Amino acid sequence: MSPVHGDPHSGPTRRALLSAGAGAALLAGCARGGAPGAPAAATSSPAAAAGGGLTPGAMTLFKDPAYNFNGLLALGASGAGSAEVGEVLTAVNAINGAGLTAQSYVQTFRSLGDRLMAAPPGAPADGQTKRFRALRAAQYYGQALFFVLGSDDPGSEEQLYKAGRAAWDTFCDLCDPAPVKAKVPYGTTPLPVWFFRPDTSGTPRPTVILTNGSDGQNVDMWTYGVPAALERGWNALVYDGPGQGQLLFVDRVVFTPTWERVVTPLVDWLTARSDVDPGKIALTGLSMAGDLAPRAAAFETRIAALVAMPGCVEPWLGFPPEIRKILTPDKQRTNDIWNKEVVPELPPEAADVMKKRFEPFSVPAMLEARQGKLFTDFYTPANRIQALSITDVVPRIKAPTLVLDYEGEQFYPGQPRRMFDALTSPKDYLKLTAAQGAQLHCSPMAPQLHCEVVFDWLGKTLHATT
Repeated sequence: MSPVHGDPHSGPTRRALLSAGAGAALLAGCARGGAPGAPAAATSSPAAAAGGGLTPGAMTLFKDPAYNFNGLLALGASGAGSAEVGEVLTAVNAINGAGLTAQSYVQTFRSLGDRLMAAPPGAPADGQTKRFRALRAAQYYGQALFFVLGSDDPGSEEQLYKAGRAAWDTFCDLCDPAPVKAKVPYGTTPLPVWFFRPDTSGTPRPTVILTNGSDGQNVDMWTYGVPAALERGWNALVYDGPGQGQLLFVDRVVFTPTWERVVTPLVDWLTARSDVDPGKIALTGLSMAGDLAPRAAAFETRIAALVAMPGCVEPWLGFPPEIRKILTPDKQRTNDIWNKEVVPELPPEAADVMKKRFEPFSVPAMLEARQGKLFTDFYTPANRIQALSITDVVPRIKAPTLVLDYEGEQFYPGQPRRMFDALTSPKDYLKLTAAQGAQLHCSPMAPQLHCEVVFDWLGKTLHATT
C-alpha cells in the first residue's frame, strides 16, 4: 500500500442490454458490495468482475463471481470470529456438490445458521460458546439473506433477516460488557443502535461510528471495526440506517440521499454520554457507505475524522451502462422501456440481481420481489440511486479524511481517486493490494489488515492511540 498525502485547500439502445455480453456484465458486476454491498461497475467479462487473476487458486470458491465474492467475505470474517474457516469451506463444498444455485446457497447457509443457534454437541455450551456460535450464525444467515430473492422461497426474506438479527442480538447480550442498545430518533422510525464500550468505567473515549453499505448486516460491522476499536480503547457505534437492516426489511424505510440527517441524531446521542469524548468522534463508511459517510461529514461538523472505504461519489455509475441507459427524464417512457422491452427478455439470473440491487431504494420493488416478481417501476428507485451523487458536496468536507481504494476494485473503479482529488480538507489516499491479499472491493480476504490501516490512521489523526 502506497499512501498519498494532500494539503488542505437522448434515447437508450435498449437491445444492447439483452446481448450476452451485457447480461454477463450485469450478473458479474452486481455482486454484493462488501459487507456489505453496493451496486457494481460494468466490466468486460465475469472474470474481470471477479478480479480475474486477482482471485487465483484457493481464492476461487465458486466460478460465479457474485457468489465467489460473498464466499470470500465469509471466509475473511473468520479472523474476527464471525465465521469459521472449516464451516465456510464445508458449506462451499456442499453448495458446489449440489450445483451452485441461489437455492443451494441459501439452503446451505441458512441450515448452518440454524445448527449454530441450536445446542452444540457434547457438554452444555458455556456463555462464550453460545456467544460466538451466535455471531457466526449471524454471518451465515446474512449470506443466505443476500441471495434469498433468487431462491425457491423469496417470501422468507423478512423471516431470514429476523433470524440473523436474533443471532446478532444473542451475541450482543452475551458480550462483556454488553453493548448499550437504544433507539435514536429519526423521523417517524427510530434508528436501532448498539454502543460497544471497552468497559463500564465511564471514561470519556474516542468513538467511531461504523456505517454499513447497501446490503451489509450488523455482523459485518463487527468484522470491519468493533473488535479493532475495543482493543484500542475506543467505543464503537453500530446502527441500522434507512435502507438497511431493520429499517429496510421490517420498517420498510428506503435509503435517503441526505445522510447527515441520519448521522446528526447519532452524534447528538453520543455527545450526551459521559463516556464519549465529544472532540474525538470518527465516522467510517464501508462499501456504498463510502458515499453516505462523506455526505454526512460534509454537513455534520462534529465529525473529527472520516474514512471512506472505498471513496464513492456516484453510486449510480456502479451500474452497467446498459442499465443506466434505460433511465430517461420521462417516468412513463422509462417504465415502458423497462417493462415492454427489457423485462420480457431479461435472463432469470439477471432479474434476480436487479431485484436485490433495487430493493433498498423501493418498498414496492422489495415486496414484489418477495412474491417472485420483478418490479415494474424502474424510474423511481433509479432516480433515488442517482440522487446519491455527492460530487458537489465533497469539497465542503472539513474533517481530515482517509480515502481507501483497492486493487481490482470492481464496484467503484476510479471513484476513490475522484473523491480524493475533490477533497479540500487534510487528506490521505491509500490503495490496498493483491500483494497483501487485500485486493478487491473492501478487501474481503483481509479485514484484519483493513482495520489495522483504518485505526492506525484514526489514532494518528485524532492523537487517540491508547
